[in-house]
Amino acid sequence: MGAFICVGLVLLGYLISSAALKVKGMDRIVTVKGLAEREVEANIAIWPVKFAEVNNDLSKLYSVIESKSGLVVTFLKKNGFTDDEITISQPAIFDRQAQNYANASKSRFRFAASTTVTVYSKNVPLVRETMKKVVELVKEGIAISGQDYQNKTEFLFTDLNKIKPAMIEEATNNAREVAIKFAKDSGSKLGKIKNASQGQFSINDRDASTHYIKKVRVVSTVRYYLSD
Repeated sequence: MGAFICVGLVLLGYLISSAALKVKGMDRIVTVKGLAEREVEANIAIWPVKFAEVNNDLSKLYSVIESKSGLVVTFLKKNGFTDDEITISQPAIFDRQAQNYANASKSRFRFAASTTVTVYSKNVPLVRETMKKVVELVKEGIAISGQDYQNKTEFLFTDLNKIKPAMIEEATNNAREVAIKFAKDSGSKLGKIKNASQGQFSINDRDASTHYIKKVRVVSTVRYYLSD
């Protein structure tokens, strides 16, 4: 009986020691990151065409704004845009005398109005080409306002779901290549994935000059087990 007990204790000790080594081995992990990037062209353009007018007669001011809005719409349709792609905003009226400014009485015109004709189109090349022709509106007496923060042309990329699977696969493969290199340099073998997390996709302009070209980027983080 004593011999059996001794043998049992020896086996139990061996099993516990073996399990401890395995658990310790499971703690050996490497964390790597994989990057995937794509350059894509925007598939939607939002182009605001803003202009302003001044007058001392409010009704005449409205008439001028309405007339020139029509000219802008005609210009856009002539270049290939449809009614569904064009929106005209309500004019914003500014009364200088009502603002109680000290120099309001010195102003030549009491009322100022501005309005925006916005193009929302999936035909990005057409928008870019038509923007080059906007001088034609200036020749017709329409003072196009410069593009500020609120009236800046936007180029959007909304087809992320079409490229997302391929980019995730690329980022994961890149992470695995890094992990294999790390394991080889450390004299280990790469095991199974412990866990992985996909970073958020970011979409930014490629540069300040070509806003219609976007850079899509994602970073995946993967943890692998290492073994001898």
